[in-house]
Amino acid sequence: MIISSGRLRVRSAVLMFAVAVLALAGTVTALARSTTANAAAGDVVALAGVEDDGADCPVSPPGSFPSNSRLPDPFTKLNGQRITSQSDWRCRRAEIRELAERHVYGDKPAKPAGVTGTVSTSGITVNVSHNGRSASFSAGVQLPSGTGPFPAVIVYGGFGGDTATIRAAGAAIITFDPYTVGREGTPRTNKQGAFYTLYGNTSPTGLLMAWAWGVSRIIDVIESSGGSILRADIGVTGCSRFGKGAFAAGVFDQRVALTMPIESGTAGLPVYRGVNAEGGQTLSSAYGEQPWFGDAFSPYTGNPNTTPIDTHSLVAMVAPRGLFVMDNPHITNLGPRSASVAALGGAEVYKALGVQNNLLYHSNVTDGNHCANRTEWRTPLTQAINKFLRNTGTFTGGVTMHSKATGTLSQWRDWTTPTLTTGPTSTTTTTTTTGDTTTTTTTTTTTTTSQQPGGCTATVSLNQWTGGFVATVKVTAGSSPVSGWTVAMTLPSGATVTNSWNVNRSGNTGAVNFTNVSFNGNLAAGQSTEFGYQATGSGAGMTPTCTAR
Repeated sequence: MIISSGRLRVRSAVLMFAVAVLALAGTVTALARSTTANAAAGDVVALAGVEDDGADCPVSPPGSFPSNSRLPDPFTKLNGQRITSQSDWRCRRAEIRELAERHVYGDKPAKPAGVTGTVSTSGITVNVSHNGRSASFSAGVQLPSGTGPFPAVIVYGGFGGDTATIRAAGAAIITFDPYTVGREGTPRTNKQGAFYTLYGNTSPTGLLMAWAWGVSRIIDVIESSGGSILRADIGVTGCSRFGKGAFAAGVFDQRVALTMPIESGTAGLPVYRGVNAEGGQTLSSAYGEQPWFGDAFSPYTGNPNTTPIDTHSLVAMVAPRGLFVMDNPHITNLGPRSASVAALGGAEVYKALGVQNNLLYHSNVTDGNHCANRTEWRTPLTQAINKFLRNTGTFTGGVTMHSKATGTLSQWRDWTTPTLTTGPTSTTTTTTTTGDTTTTTTTTTTTTTSQQPGGCTATVSLNQWTGGFVATVKVTAGSSPVSGWTVAMTLPSGATVTNSWNVNRSGNTGAVNFTNVSFNGNLAAGQSTEFGYQATGSGAGMTPTCTAR
């Protein structure tokens, strides 16, 4: 049974009517179910009150897409125009969602008409009916100490983030067995589980999307339960194949306040265009191992450059909500370098929306065991629970990479990050964060800019780890075109350049000049290009000076 992607249009009239009524009343922000605020930092994160708040957006994908070895531009709409305001992101996100369903996961049906269930102190039951068919599944509940109602983290298979730390932070644990919704070990022509009972065992929707659908139905039941035991402030986590599932759940349900995939590997966070070459599990292997991907992904397993989407845009779909990605740099098969590239790319959307501190990618860990509870993650895990689920405290985002698996975004993109105007608040409830840095960065990041009379600007962003860093330098022409440029930087004492790309350089320590190469020297007025380098030591405090020719 094939599920029509026409579901995007079904709810449009209802949703647009609701928005119109709220707007007339001056209460569009009432669509937000929950708001997390840090008054001291002026930091506000609002959640959509519905599973998909872009359901009213018109989406008309073209019949074909050009092959592209670089990551597709998340800021360019299907009609070729770039978005210019933060309010534009809602419908651009809807376009990305449609591409992800058509080409990667398969369709995720909207909430069925019949969803009932119960919430108790020990469990949740979910009963779903659709078109004369019915299915049921359940999940376990473990409450933290204290007085409820409690926020909750849905843990795939009980195998995800450190559950002791989560409960100690004041959140309940919901243990979700995804195999009851979509069973592994079944062929694509005879898929099993509650999802396929409703939508047909030959449905082209893959297991990851079926599992995400199951998470959404759990949230439905929690929302309708009255809130005496659990609040509808929900996080989701899982490791390995369950990390793939947790990532998909957060991507496709905007009611998920905090998404926490761990070591997700291929079909999870790693970019499709990079994971094969990195030595991670190949796309073909992942597609054949289990029906995680939707059937439509088959043509891309051998040539990912032809897919119109990549995982950096899926990371972006989580914005502006909380995203804490935990990764393992010690197992190449997991594709950690490709995962960090996805995080870096998605972080550009977080940055453009003014919520860069809501995303943290963390692979700088010493323990190489798969799915181990890392001591390095406990503090940010607690902070994430507090900020995104308990509405208190602060959380510092960034991309904290281990030197063994360091991705570089400049090698993977040919687009720049626009400055999006804030404009009026849209129904996404995307809100600009104030008081944060304006970088894309990690543990320690500095961004400095210098404008010289020669007519160019240089900006440097750091991805810093203990003992080393990667610097990404953006060069932008001023009001006149340039035919060449030089960026001068003085490295801190002890810092040594070990590698660079898209640039010529003089020297490795102290005062270093970086000069354009043949293909990136000519810039039109306002146009930008990027180069990068890796170095030992610390890069803190560097100020670039740009001179144009």
